[in-house]
Amino acid sequence: MSDSKARIAILGASGYTGSELVRLLLRHPRVEIVALTADRKAGQPMASVFPQFAPFKLPDLITIEQVEWSGVDLVFCALPHGTTQLVIKQVFESAPHVKVVDLSADFRLRDAGAYEQWYGHPHQALELQQEAVYGIVELYRDEIKKARLVANPGCYTTTAILPVVPLIEAGAIDPEHIVVDAKSGVTGAGRSAKENLLYTEVTDGMHAYGVGSHRHMAELDQEFTKAAGRTIVPSFTPHLIPMSRGIYATIYLKTGAGVGAEGVHRVLADFYRGEPFVHVLPLGQVPQTRFVKGSNMAFIGVIKDRAPDRVIVIATTDNLVKGASGQAVQNMNLVLGYPETLGLEQIALFP
Repeated sequence: MSDSKARIAILGASGYTGSELVRLLLRHPRVEIVALTADRKAGQPMASVFPQFAPFKLPDLITIEQVEWSGVDLVFCALPHGTTQLVIKQVFESAPHVKVVDLSADFRLRDAGAYEQWYGHPHQALELQQEAVYGIVELYRDEIKKARLVANPGCYTTTAILPVVPLIEAGAIDPEHIVVDAKSGVTGAGRSAKENLLYTEVTDGMHAYGVGSHRHMAELDQEFTKAAGRTIVPSFTPHLIPMSRGIYATIYLKTGAGVGAEGVHRVLADFYRGEPFVHVLPLGQVPQTRFVKGSNMAFIGVIKDRAPDRVIVIATTDNLVKGASGQAVQNMNLVLGYPETLGLEQIALFP
């Protein structure tokens, strides 16, 4: 891009990831938000949906059909899964110049059969599915820079893939023995009203869900298999815990012969040395969700297990930032040729 500001549209701005995009982009020096859409809340000011934006000048919410695509350079799609495929297809048909960062799951899986298996219907934009680049910057930076369509990964998968893929590629662990035990804050389920997300249903307890069948398994299968060069099927169980935001993944791994926790830590520390948003803690130090809340950081800790051939890796991210909107802005920066950290320098909010 030139020195002028990129014109940004956010589809689905009335949800949590949409509002998080607005929060981040309002302080981004190289973009201008020109369109915000929300189906049921079209016609309302953004501040009536999210009062924290009252001091800022933002466009009113409109429908997707009302967006003037000729005046948009890049669009973030923060729409529900299954609804984005046709929307993006129509956007590209009417405005081929537009770049897209999609925060839904619609373009994350490269295999059409896998998509149909996990999501229950055929993909409706197969040619775009093959074009999409999986948007974990630390693994696909060069491909993202050239992409027209970036598939922003899921929050659980980002938190698990960042520590595990480098270890698989380095041969430091046995990829047949990967167990991901992950917890999420309630915002990971979206903003729509659901009985199981009521305060009395969530507070003072914790429960697993999607046990043995959560759709994020497909992303783990895809990325771990690619890293290993053979089919890998990890164990993954998500849990809902009573906090607003955050992902906490405790990952149990079996190391290669003679590697141990020290070797695992060395691989991760070397791999992420110089990365602005992935921080590997000193060996034995345990990360906490509060270390990353509100930031685009991922913290990774490596802890020795009792058995010399086992290691525990703990990773944490903010599900709305590095797990969604922050990573989306990181992808946008690459696609538009901006410095990768631009607009994402926030330090974690603690206490």
